[in-house]
Amino acid sequence: MTLSIRPEIEHLRDSPIIEVWRLGFQVADVVGLWAGEVDVPTPRFICDAAHTALLEGKTFYTHKRGIPELRAALQRYHRRLWNVELADERIAVTSAGMNAVMLICQTVIRLGDNAVFVTPTWPNVERAAEVQGAEVREVAMHSGEDGWVLDLQQLFDRCDERTRLIYYASPGNPTGWTIPPGQQRALLEFARRRGIFLLADEVYHRFVYDRPVVPSILQSTHDDDPVFVVNSFSKAWAMTGWRMGWMVYPRSLAMPFEKLIEYNTSGGQPFLQEAGVVALDDGEPFVAELVERSRRGRDFVVERLQRMPGVRVTPCQAAFYVMFEVDGVADTLAFCKQLVTEARVGLAPGAAFGAGAEGKIRLCYAKTEANLVRAMDRLEAFLASARRGR
Repeated sequence: MTLSIRPEIEHLRDSPIIEVWRLGFQVADVVGLWAGEVDVPTPRFICDAAHTALLEGKTFYTHKRGIPELRAALQRYHRRLWNVELADERIAVTSAGMNAVMLICQTVIRLGDNAVFVTPTWPNVERAAEVQGAEVREVAMHSGEDGWVLDLQQLFDRCDERTRLIYYASPGNPTGWTIPPGQQRALLEFARRRGIFLLADEVYHRFVYDRPVVPSILQSTHDDDPVFVVNSFSKAWAMTGWRMGWMVYPRSLAMPFEKLIEYNTSGGQPFLQEAGVVALDDGEPFVAELVERSRRGRDFVVERLQRMPGVRVTPCQAAFYVMFEVDGVADTLAFCKQLVTEARVGLAPGAAFGAGAEGKIRLCYAKTEANLVRAMDRLEAFLASARRGR
């Protein structure tokens, strides 16, 4: 008997990032700059809060949209950072930012719809739309001496009567691009006028190097706008392994999401959410330290890359990635695999990030100085050896 599954799942593409990562598991002493995470553990004060909650017996089922204390902390956080007042009904805690993306796709995408993505972008979000049966349409930004630029009219032209969702990330992964305020307002007006849902990924909102914080689209929205905002504890509080995120949505969708969370995860872990409250309320010194550490990492990596012959760096002002090109490298997946096995440096191939990333390589610089020095020394030696061999 042949077992049959949905074609959307059967033909789901693997991530080229994971392909390189799997290969790296077989190589000793790899400096891994492929994954989007810092290389310091979650700070003690956050871990202690989770430990205390466990000892207090906070291990039972709880509110589907998150414990009230965490939802209130998120309200305070949005008020403090962006002067945005959010109704409690518009907030749900999720089991990671990716879980929030999947919940949104499950809610709004129907078989035969299309979803428009600003690329280069993190591939997992496109896959979530494809799992729901959407046609993915990419609108590629172009890069130059001033960084990445989005042609907004090109994005509008890619939308039609079947377009259900538009996705962009600001700051972007892998680009570090942030959407200009004028484009954000125009995009919001377009979504309102056409009745298209807008999904804004603001996971990297704290990692910006030319201002205190990246503006949020929530500063311009009303309660009933067709806008979703996805966020996460993973990056700013070094909590990638905790798998905790949150989303903000139109007020009318509170009950549908509560039901959908019940059928997906039955809600999150209360002891982890207690730690989330502490992270939001007491974590500002740690966040500031992490951002400054990433700024130093960026400046060091960019300076080293720019000194390497045949390497071209795309400017980056936010998130914690830099993208670069190497003369003669077209197949970035093959290059990254070779780099792992021969130089013991793990990078992410541009092939993973969709249109606009062709020929580029992503490096995560949110790492210790020692790891960045080792990685740059190894990369420089590898490229020099490759040039001599030509």
